[in-house]
Amino acid sequence: MIVVAGEALIDLVPQHAAGDRTDTTTPAPLLPRLGGGPFNTAVALGRLGSPAAFCSRISTDVFGDMLMEGLRASGVDTSLVQRGPEPTTLAVAALGPDGSAGFGFYAEGSADRLFELPPSLPPEVRALALGTCSLVLEPGASAYEALLRRESARGVFTLLDPNIRPGLIPDPDAYRTRFTGWLSSVTLLKLSEDDAAWLGGVPAEWTARGPAAVVLTRGGEGMTVWTADGTEVSVPAEAVSVVDTIGAGDAVNAAVLHALSSREALSPSGLVGLGAAGWREVLRFACGVAGEACGRAGA
Repeated sequence: MIVVAGEALIDLVPQHAAGDRTDTTTPAPLLPRLGGGPFNTAVALGRLGSPAAFCSRISTDVFGDMLMEGLRASGVDTSLVQRGPEPTTLAVAALGPDGSAGFGFYAEGSADRLFELPPSLPPEVRALALGTCSLVLEPGASAYEALLRRESARGVFTLLDPNIRPGLIPDPDAYRTRFTGWLSSVTLLKLSEDDAAWLGGVPAEWTARGPAAVVLTRGGEGMTVWTADGTEVSVPAEAVSVVDTIGAGDAVNAAVLHALSSREALSPSGLVGLGAAGWREVLRFACGVAGEACGRAGA
């Protein structure tokens, strides 16, 4: 089983007429879509056929019930989900002409911020994935960080996707310091070019601090991986008609984990042992899955 831990929320996505995002004078109606980086990753894993579980705190409000049903409908185990009466976090998406998305968040006092560290994960758990808002918003952020460190220390494969949302980070320097401190507990670091630029680091620096591999997504240019033994592999992106990029990075997380699991490579030695040919297959598969996400509205 692969456990994904972090927030589940509702994306309010603008619905432009016939996909036209050039008209900035007429406000587009906002439609609710199930979302949140970790939630999207768990759903994608379930749809790909990997045994997956979601670990979070979800509201008992109507949106929370919708999120729970979305997990179950995709075959995701919800036994690790905590429930609470606090409201569901809302994220308002703003789409650029190219389909890229920016977000504003309504997260004060929401359910996912009150996540508490659960007991040890089941022994059949092979991997744990974390990231996005859940590692920023306290008090839950400290609980997710403790989960990362605890499970890594007992040998669980860990994936970290920082998925930086600058508007949620009041002290960038403090966050960058925390990020650096997480790396010793991370097996695979996955991030976008924008994330890397904001964090101010480079793959060689990060692999030296712990991760066995770093996967960098480069939008329409594809993906690149660097491994701790010096392997570097790049693949081009799939040619798709982009509706929006919401959830594309989350789809990559799921696709990479699914592909690694199918190759029995969910370990530091497994990542290095893939070699250039194996990584090329994994990244090509991930590009295809990300392309599917980009061709549809919302995550």
